[in-house]
Amino acid sequence: MPTLHPTIEEVTARIVERSAPTRIAYLEQIEAARSNKTTRHRLSCTNIAHAVAAVPANDKLVLHAERAPNLGIVTSYNDMLSAHQPFETFPNRIKQAVRQAGATAQVAGGTPAMCDGVTQGQPGMELSLFSRDVIAMSTAIAMSHDMFDAGVYLGVCDKIVPGLLMGALTFGHLPAVFIPAGPMTTGASNKEKAEIRQRFAEGKATRQELLESESRSYHGPGTCTFYGTANSNQMLMEFMGLHLPGAAFINPGTPLRDALTEAAALRALAITDRGNEYTPVGKIISEKAMVNGMVGLLATSGSTNHTLHLVAIAKMAGIVIDWDDFDDLSHVVPLLTHVYPSGSADVNEFHAAGGLGFVISELLDAGLLHDDVLTVAGDGGLRRYTEEPWLDNNTLAWRKGPDAPLDPSIVSTRTKPFQADGGLRLMQGNLGRAVIKTSALADDVRVIEAPAVVFYSQAELTQAFENDELNRNFIAVVKCQGPRANGMPELHKMTPPLGVLMDRGFKVALVTDGRMSGASGKVPAAIHVSPEVVLGGPLGKIQTGDIIHLNTLTGDLNALVEDAIWQARTSQIPDLQANQLNTGRELFTTARQIVSSAETGAISLLG
Repeated sequence: MPTLHPTIEEVTARIVERSAPTRIAYLEQIEAARSNKTTRHRLSCTNIAHAVAAVPANDKLVLHAERAPNLGIVTSYNDMLSAHQPFETFPNRIKQAVRQAGATAQVAGGTPAMCDGVTQGQPGMELSLFSRDVIAMSTAIAMSHDMFDAGVYLGVCDKIVPGLLMGALTFGHLPAVFIPAGPMTTGASNKEKAEIRQRFAEGKATRQELLESESRSYHGPGTCTFYGTANSNQMLMEFMGLHLPGAAFINPGTPLRDALTEAAALRALAITDRGNEYTPVGKIISEKAMVNGMVGLLATSGSTNHTLHLVAIAKMAGIVIDWDDFDDLSHVVPLLTHVYPSGSADVNEFHAAGGLGFVISELLDAGLLHDDVLTVAGDGGLRRYTEEPWLDNNTLAWRKGPDAPLDPSIVSTRTKPFQADGGLRLMQGNLGRAVIKTSALADDVRVIEAPAVVFYSQAELTQAFENDELNRNFIAVVKCQGPRANGMPELHKMTPPLGVLMDRGFKVALVTDGRMSGASGKVPAAIHVSPEVVLGGPLGKIQTGDIIHLNTLTGDLNALVEDAIWQARTSQIPDLQANQLNTGRELFTTARQIVSSAETGAISLLG
């Protein structure tokens, strides 16, 4: 077994030490839940009668006998979200598979599943981050019926998988298997899509041309094919051992996808406490698993949204991680993939070139991952996830993955990485603490020193661009975009105009207490600045014309303002009342008032 890298050991050890009180309490809590026999044994006859009244007669007999496991299906199906549309047929497939094994399954409940692609740049995006916590609560409600020996969770996209996992962890004594739907087949290239967007921003492409390009990109059932938050979720489920090995990027509607769905349901039956392989999700999500997730994020240049989501997931399991952990790991984890927006390939090409199995193999051999972890796959630790699924005469099996990248322009080795570090840096200075994704940045924009131009919304920046007011070197400072200000919407709508300005030869960057999309790429963007402006964060002091020094090499994020002047300034915060009205935003007033900082997961749960 390869020797574990010293930094992996060090970061893991300090997470264990830092988390000890809360982790011990969590493990005691889930052990108590198991010993209380909360699954059906406590229910009265009336309770059970309600729960099984509508099930088929044979299922009712099995449930009444209480000898076989009953799976709870929590689904985020809707047919507007392309990634989740395939889930329409999954519950019946799961039920049929477990019936053949003499067990049962019921849809325990559904969760919301909004599409950030639909709400991008719209008021509805201000509900997006909060939807994660709503999904967690919805999951807990679904599982609260105490009818289930394990949960199977159907989700793919941005806030949905983190929310499902957060909810599942409140039932940490039960096994949890996550079942993806897979990416849509490849359409128009991501490069073409980005070019049309920039041309539209400049007025050089019509709306019809833009719509045609977008429709060629997003054209059928399945996940969007760029490596944003949705596909980063699927990566994490593999690195953290909650998928069957190699399940992430198999296209929907294929025989292999169907076989994996059925096998996942059967695996959930096998790992309940009624058998000999009891594997509760609360023990799968350990300190080592969280480190593995962070390493996977860094090695694949995954979405910056997970600097929020991983922190929130860890908290639900009594584990405390922070941005220093991400930063220290990023210094030693090499970048092994070139997938859009950090390259030109999409996830289908990435999967064909070797995919997650090859990346996990390389990282394990480099001593950069913990192999000795629990997973839903059983014996073999994380090394099982170097294998790939296939159909052997229509029977699902696993085989050894490739020994070398099948396309070295998409997947590389630990000895010849695309970048020596993981492409995510902690930025800090007199403007606060932030994160920045560097894996898609050109060398000449790693350090920028330029005057600030202050905005209070992405619409203001877009209008200034359309008015030809931004043809110069500058750093856009977009304030009051944090969780408490307006729910921390993604600000991806600013990417095309800023990209156009870069193509015109100007040095531009972004600093904000808001989020960017998981598809953020070539524009230097110091995001999630904490504390946020409405909580007195120093970013609120910045005025248009102040010089900002943004250095991704050293991690410096500073306003070059005389100290006496800086200390005398106060934040200027506009009236944010409009952020609380319409599009359902009224319902999230309490969430905005109690949500934690970005660095602590932007979470409105657990007090």
